[in-house]
Amino acid sequence: LGMRASPTAELVFSECRVPKENLVGHEGDAVLHMMRNLELERLTLAAMSLGIARRSIEVMNGCASERRSFGRPLRDFGQIQRFLGESYAEYMAGRSYVYATAARLNLTQAGNRLDSDGVKLYCSTMAKNVADRAIQCLGGYGYVGEYKVERLWRDAKLIEIGGGTVEAHQKNMARDLA
Repeated sequence: LGMRASPTAELVFSECRVPKENLVGHEGDAVLHMMRNLELERLTLAAMSLGIARRSIEVMNGCASERRSFGRPLRDFGQIQRFLGESYAEYMAGRSYVYATAARLNLTQAGNRLDSDGVKLYCSTMAKNVADRAIQCLGGYGYVGEYKVERLWRDAKLIEIGGGTVEAHQKNMARDLA
């Protein structure tokens, strides 16, 4: 599973000393910078999720228009209409949330975590669900590697984990809302 274009590996630094002249920033500021970078990373992953959802909708819509069952296009059937309608509405809601969060993001100040967590929580799961519907719409074709939605689903699933799991976002958001 996961993004084939993004190699993932563990890095271990054991007894590693960094000379003072090679420090980036000031000693003791790393956690602050990491948290601000996480806010930006989470917004970026939410935007990637939008791309996955949009492409999944395009593939699903094309399939629903081209494939036929009982002499009619798949898009004439209620379940496929539900897949398309819900997917588009969820995509547009995520898009609005991403754009609003990006417009307000200020990396020179702390305090962006609630929405950087929230936008990734919503969009990553939304993209996985939309890609899952696209697989279902394509039937067996959606499951095999030669069609795009199988890869889109795998990539969306990784986004639910990378940059903080959905459970971590839920915990962070509950704490920030308290």
